[in-house]
Amino acid sequence: MALTHARITPRRSSARGHAAHGWLDSYHTFSFASYHDPAFMSFGALRVLNEDRVAAGTGFPTHSHRDAEIFSYILQGELTHRDSMVAKGREAGPHGDSFYRMQWGDVQFTTGGTGIAHSEQNESAHPVHFLQIWATPWTRSLAPRYHTRTFSEAAKRAGFVPILSPLAAGPGASAAEEAAAAPSISDTIPIHADLVMGAGLIGAGRRFEWVVGGTLEAVVRKRRDRRVYVHVAMTKGGKARVRLDGREGVVLGEGDGAFVEGVGVGDGLGVESVGEEEAEVVVLDSD
Repeated sequence: MALTHARITPRRSSARGHAAHGWLDSYHTFSFASYHDPAFMSFGALRVLNEDRVAAGTGFPTHSHRDAEIFSYILQGELTHRDSMVAKGREAGPHGDSFYRMQWGDVQFTTGGTGIAHSEQNESAHPVHFLQIWATPWTRSLAPRYHTRTFSEAAKRAGFVPILSPLAAGPGASAAEEAAAAPSISDTIPIHADLVMGAGLIGAGRRFEWVVGGTLEAVVRKRRDRRVYVHVAMTKGGKARVRLDGREGVVLGEGDGAFVEGVGVGDGLGVESVGEEEAEVVVLDSD
């Protein structure tokens, strides 16, 4: 059923900011670094959506973050996340909160809070392709924290899979509740924002539906006039396309996105794959 009350505005890939540094090729949906456009500063809690490709043997050296929720969604290749306190070659094990070699299906999440420093390096022999996304937290000066989780390829081919959901305890969480880090939706990563993230692999000719708010249950604080951003990753050489809400004027190609406004919890946003290849689609559903 079409969402006749929804306002849907495409954000074309060709209109995004772009930076090519040799080792890094990055597209910016929102203002970032040297790309600045007052019309694209944020959307709800969503502040940054970069689609990055990093060459083999290169990456982002140790750098700090503060008062931001930052997450990397791997599309292809391998990206190594390492906290500044973990020396290269002295890792305690193959994976952990402070060290993780991420591959397709993995999501690494950082709460910058009062300050945290880490690196993201491509230590493999092949390029890595990923989304880096930032959200503005509902509270400043949080305790820094890492989370990493793997999400099933098979599950994402069956429908949209929730990836992030608000910390269940909310903005007034106690230290114990912060340490427990229980998300509002089970089997997701908790985020300090009124934001739900989902992802799906939509085969050609198939249609998925994103339920605004991530679920019919009350897991988000703002229930009306939510802001949903839909992004189609550049994974199939331009052969993937999706149509939103059955609207012929809202067909998105790879790298395109769309701002969906005026929707409320429980609304179903249809996403139909109308290209030649499977589309990898990420949904960011914010207050």
